[in-house]
Amino acid sequence: MTDALDHRGRVRVAVTGLGVKTGAGIDLDTFWSTLAAGRSTAAGISRYDPSDLPVRFGCEVRDFDPTAYLGAKEARRVDRVTQLGFAAAADALADAGDHRCDPARSAVIVGTGVGGLITLEEQVGLYNDKGAARVSPFLVPMMMANATAGTIAMQFGWKGPNFCVATACAASANAIGEAARLIRDESADIVMTGGSESCMTPTAISAFARMTALSTRNDDPEHASRPFDADRDGFVMGEGAAALVLERWDKAVSRGAHIYGEVVGYGRNADAYHITAPSPGGEGAAACMQLALDDAGLSPDAIGHVNAHGTSTPLNDAAEAEAIGKVFGEASPPVTSTKGVTGHLIGAAGATEAIACLLAFAHGAIPPTANLERLGDDIALDVIAGAARDLAPAPALSNSFGFGGHNATLVLAPVS
Repeated sequence: MTDALDHRGRVRVAVTGLGVKTGAGIDLDTFWSTLAAGRSTAAGISRYDPSDLPVRFGCEVRDFDPTAYLGAKEARRVDRVTQLGFAAAADALADAGDHRCDPARSAVIVGTGVGGLITLEEQVGLYNDKGAARVSPFLVPMMMANATAGTIAMQFGWKGPNFCVATACAASANAIGEAARLIRDESADIVMTGGSESCMTPTAISAFARMTALSTRNDDPEHASRPFDADRDGFVMGEGAAALVLERWDKAVSRGAHIYGEVVGYGRNADAYHITAPSPGGEGAAACMQLALDDAGLSPDAIGHVNAHGTSTPLNDAAEAEAIGKVFGEASPPVTSTKGVTGHLIGAAGATEAIACLLAFAHGAIPPTANLERLGDDIALDVIAGAARDLAPAPALSNSFGFGGHNATLVLAPVS
């Protein structure tokens, strides 16, 4: 095997840049330290008065100034989802260093579950109150799901493939997997990928609450997101963005880039069962994990840890636990869910958790699952709780499962 090709003769995919804008931190060091401490970031919603809502808390991105990345005029003309997504991408590109790639071979694939919901909701209210003449001419470009990908390409001058993935909570994991495929099939030399989400609006909160998907611990938000815990009662809404620069391995090595790790496997499929509930026994999730392992050419015992989808909902956590058991058997690797810290970032969740895996490689530790006090009777896994656990170098598997039955699994490997 040459450095440029993997053991199956395919172009290797290096990760050379990372950027985050989350409630757990808007830079990599803060993000990692918050994850490693297992410190929940859930708190009362601050951007508007939530007192009339059934759920009044979430994991907001705080102390974020979009004008540090976009001019004041441009920042006003994009939704917060694009502000966050572009800022994470700009940080990731700066982290990657001088790539000197042909713009025609530089691609952008970004995932989101909802897109510009803040703008849409505000403009609907304006229409209802003051009529059609007051609706903003920028509404369409601000609310469209592909706005973040388009803005990144325009700001960077990247003219290669550019598209948005909108597979709900699997969106940014799908985006990363499809980005890796672009590099593997030599359609691009570098891809900016990841996801962005900011849908913590009154309507969205109300809708998710009506579905009984959200935790209702208004009196104790810090302990509301508790993946795999016996007392879990729903997920906590989060917002944020995560971006990764994927690059041909040989080009990254030749320019002396810092390489965080490698995308070695990707699986995606559909439950084809229910619009919101997972398939019984986690059948679709198990098949998706096996597809990712097969794509990586790895056996289950090669995996050092699993970053679970682990949303803190009763059905999802139980189904995923059963799925992991089907794939790995009784000797399943350690499992963590970083959503106990970050909340559920919907379309940005998969990319955020992929970055958590890559930083775990860098720090030699797996972050704990926040608020896990008593493992549920329906969870037969080694779920890390209390404190970070030492990690020997080994590939990691990261799961993302979305409403609509969309499943995506990534296999990431440390530099060997």
